Amino acid sequence: MTQIIQSLSDISSRYDALFVDLWGCVHNGVKAFPGAVAALRAYRERGGAVVLVTNSPRPRAGVEKQLDLFEVPHDCWDSIATSGDSARAAMFRGVVGQKVHFIGTPHDTSFFEPLSVIEDPVDIEIVPLDEAEGIVCTGPADPMADPAAYRADFLYAKTKGLKLLCANPDIVVDRGDHREWCAGALARLYTEMGGESLYFGKPHPPIYDLARRRLAAEGHDVENAGILAIGDGIHTDISGAMGEDIDSLFISGGLAAIETRTTHQPDKKALESFLDKEKIHPTYTIGHLR
Repeated sequence: MTQIIQSLSDISSRYDALFVDLWGCVHNGVKAFPGAVAALRAYRERGGAVVLVTNSPRPRAGVEKQLDLFEVPHDCWDSIATSGDSARAAMFRGVVGQKVHFIGTPHDTSFFEPLSVIEDPVDIEIVPLDEAEGIVCTGPADPMADPAAYRADFLYAKTKGLKLLCANPDIVVDRGDHREWCAGALARLYTEMGGESLYFGKPHPPIYDLARRRLAAEGHDVENAGILAIGDGIHTDISGAMGEDIDSLFISGGLAAIETRTTHQPDKKALESFLDKEKIHPTYTIGHLR
């Protein structure tokens, strides 16, 4: 059973590096959480390394700009690994073809900017669905709309045998007080309809490989036993950590705040019931990162 802790400092001395989710843990899509910022800053001051591991479809530079907007200071993290960068690398290797149909919002078009680290990248062309060899999805065009709106397009795509590259496996995210659909909801629907979806963010291995490379680039060679993953997504952050054989800290006051009856801390019985239902068991749990 998970151990409920009071603060990150209760356990942080056991770990040399943290893989930290952003949305719901460090910020709420509008503004940084002061307690989380203070906890990460204190951890780094003691010599620990922090890699922000996010299912954002944006490139690392785009996420960094977003962090500035949300007032997340640079001194509480070392590097960033994004689902977008992992998925972009695959796209430029041609996993969904050269001509792709794009599903997303206009601010996500930076996803198609060339990656210098890829040798002989595929020349990607955005085309209408009926001309496409594959689909690239960074999220629904309208994050508030029912994903079922894509059923007709997905039925056509499935009959053509198109693969869907999912740049963000998250199903939903909370932006302030509003819950929005993410690319993972569309990929899940496409898979349920018989299509093939390709995932590159948490809980899937590619983003953890990227996070380890980012960690090494910062001069930290850390074994799995020395890494702690932190996140509020039970099926992304925590399931992914379990799959990578690394310890995890579940932030119960994020996406599962209602189910775990979390205010300052989770209700113990509600937390146990939630984790038993999901059949996923984090090493530790805390209400909010602090």
